Amino acid sequence: MSMDGPEPWFIVGPTASGKSAIAMELARRVGAEIISVDSMQVYQGMDIGTSKPTAQDRRDVPHHLLDVCEVRVGFDAARFCVLAKEAMEGIRARNRRAIFCGGSGLYFKAWLEGLGEAPPADPGLRQALETIPDSELVAELRAKDPLAAASMDLLNRRRVLRAVEVIRLTGKPFSSLRADWGKRDVPPEESPSIICLHREREDLRERMDRRIDEMVRAGWVEETRGLMSQGLMDNPVALQAIGYRQFVGYLQEGGDLSTVIEEIRLRTRRYAKRQQTWFRHQLTTVPLELPRGEAVASSADRVMNLLQPL
Repeated sequence: MSMDGPEPWFIVGPTASGKSAIAMELARRVGAEIISVDSMQVYQGMDIGTSKPTAQDRRDVPHHLLDVCEVRVGFDAARFCVLAKEAMEGIRARNRRAIFCGGSGLYFKAWLEGLGEAPPADPGLRQALETIPDSELVAELRAKDPLAAASMDLLNRRRVLRAVEVIRLTGKPFSSLRADWGKRDVPPEESPSIICLHREREDLRERMDRRIDEMVRAGWVEETRGLMSQGLMDNPVALQAIGYRQFVGYLQEGGDLSTVIEEIRLRTRRYAKRQQTWFRHQLTTVPLELPRGEAVASSADRVMNLLQPL
């Protein structure tokens, strides 16, 4: 997308890949501002479990699209695009560069290619679908749209139901509607460079496990308890956040905390795999492999080399 001032940079990658630290390093070097592309960091109070930038980070580098929504209120890709556009206008007015950084592929695609043409919810069909067990909805999605089923959290009933609803309303695979988002036909020479960070599987797994342990020690369970009193239970979107959903169950029903944490580890690994599938099939990216133990400054040097012409 063409606009005055420096072109924005885009950094994507699976959870715990190190993209936020690299974006911070780049922003400090070039005086950029960061636009968070994270569907859960938009919520006020969801700090520990979303690895939201620290107060010091936000003092050092301006961040946008953080804490823009109460936890009881829904948020979606359309709202993201509105707020990202406002943020971009301000950044452009200051003649600074924006760095879009995050792991929510849907938001990246909505910003870069526009929103799809999926039909609005149909009350009658929605009511009928609500009576269908999860297993039957998942089976129908797998049969009619295996690509969507492979890239979606099949335990997220809300998303599975919506995909089945769209398929029944349009007669088309849900994934095909998203594939049609790129109808702006941006010429290759005008397409932005999107750096997608990769790590060796065991390295990424260890980083995810280590971060989960750190977040639990930092008070993730107590943060969840506080959010429950602020309306988390009224927001099915926010309640789908990995970790929060599991801790809500733990706080309501009890059980063994170590078992809950192990479930969070497993779901986080699955989520990272889905992210990688999404980036591979839904975005045209420039891959960058990050070796184990590489310093953030060195990783930032290599990202800069890839982005330097912009």
